[in-house]
Amino acid sequence: MQRQSVSEQLRNFVVKQFPLARSRDIADDTPLLEAGIVDSLGVLGLVGFIEQTFEVEVSDDDLLPEHFRSIGSMAAFVLKKRNGEAPGSA
Repeated sequence: MQRQSVSEQLRNFVVKQFPLARSRDIADDTPLLEAGIVDSLGVLGLVGFIEQTFEVEVSDDDLLPEHFRSIGSMAAFVLKKRNGEAPGSA
């Protein structure tokens, strides 16, 4: 699975689910939480989408702001989970 594909799927979900995202150009590094595009409830929606779409388990320990800060950070998180790496490891 390629990062670009993961990013595209995440971006499509964000634009579809979050009204503010529709009126902005969302880049991979756009800060979704800080910009108010996604709130804490939205993160739960993203978790469900990530678990279903990418077949990974998001544990309570994974619910860190840095994993959900942007499309790029979520894509990196998903790829690390899919590869069996601990998301916090470099």
